[in-house]
Amino acid sequence: MFKLIFDEARCKGCGLCVHACPKGVLALKKDILNDKGYHPAGAARPEDCIGCRSCALFCPDVVITILREEAEEKGRG
Repeated sequence: MFKLIFDEARCKGCGLCVHACPKGVLALKKDILNDKGYHPAGAARPEDCIGCRSCALFCPDVVITILREEAEEKGRG
């Protein structure tokens, strides 16, 4: 599994990450406005993330971090 982290305060809501995701994991948060007045991107279906990092590569403002959650999985058994 992967953990997606978004710096919502810096996101300008351009949607490039949303379109870059091959699994349709991301969406703009239409119910939230950041301090700049934009709808930031977020993970609508994080469980479908394959960790390809296409979203992070396409983000012009470098607001997306993707972490592999191996430590938790190993501890489960």
